[in-house]
Amino acid sequence: MHTAHWQQLAKLDRRETARRAGCTYLADSASFAMSLLNEPYRIDMATNSTWQLVEGAEPTPAGFIEELCLLTYLLNATDIPLARELVHAEKLDPGGFFFRGSHKLPIEKLENAFGEAPAELKNVGRILDAQVCTFGDASIEVSVLPRIPITLIIWAGDEEFSARALILFDRSAAQQMPLDALYALAKLTISKVVKLCEARD
Repeated sequence: MHTAHWQQLAKLDRRETARRAGCTYLADSASFAMSLLNEPYRIDMATNSTWQLVEGAEPTPAGFIEELCLLTYLLNATDIPLARELVHAEKLDPGGFFFRGSHKLPIEKLENAFGEAPAELKNVGRILDAQVCTFGDASIEVSVLPRIPITLIIWAGDEEFSARALILFDRSAAQQMPLDALYALAKLTISKVVKLCEARD
């Protein structure tokens, strides 16, 4: 999978790549160690393969989207501080058109999962080692990749208003990954959070 990404990554200095990305390069195993959504992964340069590490079990191959996000991040990550300015996805795109239509983020999944019980978002956040925020009725900041936090916000629904959800990025995110990869990363985050919520039912 992702042959072009592996070929590009092979041309880069691995220790410098790890420094940029805020992860670890393990020279003995020719691999990068990195967390994605609070799960440890190994990106193996010797075999061009990516593995999710599971405590007490054998590593499992990373999914297509997980590997895409990890490789794209390694290729593009920049060693810059967070802007500490939260913005809508549309604000990351100078033209403002990318996150529309087929690239609209599926925030309705968050609304459906947490709209009746916003506190569940905080419970799921604990599993992801997320930081609890003070926005809306419940909100968390998830460290999705080392230099890319994503903030999820829920407002509860009632008889007058439907539940509402919002997903925000640090403004620096567009300097860490291309927009299409950020879109994939955000969808992966939403999917993970919703699955964790369903698993608690």
